Amino acid sequence: MKDFHKLLVWEKAHHLALDVYRATQSSPKDELYGLTSQIRRASGSIPANIAEGCGRSGDAELARFLQIAMGSASELEYHLLLARDLNYLDHSMHEPLTNQVIEVKRMLTAFIQTLKADR
Repeated sequence: MKDFHKLLVWEKAHHLALDVYRATQSSPKDELYGLTSQIRRASGSIPANIAEGCGRSGDAELARFLQIAMGSASELEYHLLLARDLNYLDHSMHEPLTNQVIEVKRMLTAFIQTLKADR
């Protein structure tokens, strides 16, 4: 069992989720249960899956939850693009959020590769 609080990738993912919630505060009210909800759930799923994987036994299970986090990160990346193209998210907000997602995805990939190499 690992302490997720000590993982830089979890910290980055947590800050991404916070930034996503802040960026979507001004989303159209009719999208609160639509795209805005999807964006928020995907962003929260990334650090949550990292944390859950850390609470499991063994590196194989941790790697599995990191893969799930990676899927959520890819989903978030697309939903941010969709929100931008629908003019729900300004370009000045979209670009930094997308850059954060890409950074988290790179970190997840490196972490997964490290876990697989250690087996």
